[in-house]
Amino acid sequence: MIDTTSKSSHPLALFIERLKTGEALLKDSKENVLDVVGILKSYGIVLEAYYKNLLYISEHQFLVLFPFFKYFNGDVSLKKLLKHWWGDRINYEYAEYCMKGMLWHGGGGLDNYLDSPEFMEYSQKAIAVKFKRNPLMLGLHQLFPDYLPEQVRQQVYYSALGQFWRVMSEMFLSLSDRYDLGEIQSIPQVVDHIKNGLVAAASLPITYAVKLDGCSYDIIPTSAGITFLADTAVPYVEAIFFRGTPFSGTVSYNAQAHQIPPDLTRFDYGALYADPLPIGGSGIPPTLLMQDMRHYLPDYIHELYRDRSRRGEDDLRVQICISFQKSMFCVTTAAILGLMPYPLDSQDPAHQKANQVYLEGWMDRLVTSQLIEANSQ
Repeated sequence: MIDTTSKSSHPLALFIERLKTGEALLKDSKENVLDVVGILKSYGIVLEAYYKNLLYISEHQFLVLFPFFKYFNGDVSLKKLLKHWWGDRINYEYAEYCMKGMLWHGGGGLDNYLDSPEFMEYSQKAIAVKFKRNPLMLGLHQLFPDYLPEQVRQQVYYSALGQFWRVMSEMFLSLSDRYDLGEIQSIPQVVDHIKNGLVAAASLPITYAVKLDGCSYDIIPTSAGITFLADTAVPYVEAIFFRGTPFSGTVSYNAQAHQIPPDLTRFDYGALYADPLPIGGSGIPPTLLMQDMRHYLPDYIHELYRDRSRRGEDDLRVQICISFQKSMFCVTTAAILGLMPYPLDSQDPAHQKANQVYLEGWMDRLVTSQLIEANSQ
């Protein structure tokens, strides 16, 4: 019989034991609950703006190669233009940064579908209709047959990430509502809320169609079988939480400098690894997200920051990043528990062993993350 009661020798064994007993990667405390719920409320509001813009671009800017007004959601005015130039707006560039990260890293059924003959057939049909009165673009398509299909692939990720964030935004805002009602009082309850939301949306179909000349043209039909959890949520966690992309100005992109691993699976530039201190610096994309969330922080988060930091709110973006990182460890916990191969309370030694191997695999990837630091706050 396999001995499953012996303690793990893994450097993050403490967190493995936490997960096996139904706890979270983030320790449970009143301050952490305030931190996580408050920042997720702000994040939920920002995600609502992000997903609406991503869906607008995918539906109304299809194969518009120079979409000058893509961040205006169809409402262009001098007032909005001046506000945009002044920078007093939602930074939709961060949403595109995440979209391109998913496109670049790939993974899941969506990535596989975009390399299929079925996708190529649908995209070629849409391209032909879009440019049927544009011989210049049709000629370009003949000369460079991979260019426009690659643009369609990017549009697909605009839509897929928008659909994913729509679910997550509603999930985070309902978490805040439940907290206000007194239903959420602990970190495990936060994790359960997120996990239940992920499970409920797991089989939600991800589809995409565009309207051209008054007709709808499928790009991802329902028959493709692309779903929320396996094909958007898991690849998102992999691309944004774990791998990410190196921040310009912090490492050299020069191949001879050897500062970026040649193997993408060794990337550890994601949200779970990022040092919060550089937030606010040039070339750090999450600065845009922290700037956006700054506008929607609940009052109790401001009070928490004033009490916790010697600088008060002078380092507000760094404080927001720390809170956001804590919240992402809760989301990661929900994903880990939701994908467990067997129930945690299974008494079958083989199941327990499989769960142990599964959890150690996750912890292997978190050894160099900010997990310890997040729990020391």
